[in-house]
Parts: sequence; structure tokens; C-alpha cells
Amino acid sequence: MRTFWTVLGVIAAVVIAWVLVDVVFSVVWFLVKALIVAVVAVVVFFVLRSLVRRNAVDR
Repeated sequence: MRTFWTVLGVIAAVVIAWVLVDVVFSVVWFLVKALIVAVVAVVVFFVLRSLVRRNAVDR
């Protein structure tokens, strides 16, 4: 009976570890995507600002 509980404990540990790793990777991937979006948004903002400023000077 002791072996049964050991096997059950190992299976439970693997399932819990699988879920935890999945959650951690999901959070990390979300943070990386958010950082990339923020960098691209800043670049686009400055490009648009320079285009608007250039058009305002031409008039």
C-alpha cells in the first residue's frame, strides 16, 4: 500500500508542476509581448509625431 501512495504522490507532483510551469510561462510570455508592444508603440508615436510636425512646417 505504501508503494501505491508513493506512485500517487509522484503523479500528483508531476501534474502540479506541469500546471505551475504552464502558468509561469504564460505570464512570462504575456510580459514579453506587452514589452514588445510598448516599444513598438513608442516608435510609432515618434514616427507619427515627426510626420505631423513635418506637415505642419510645410504649410
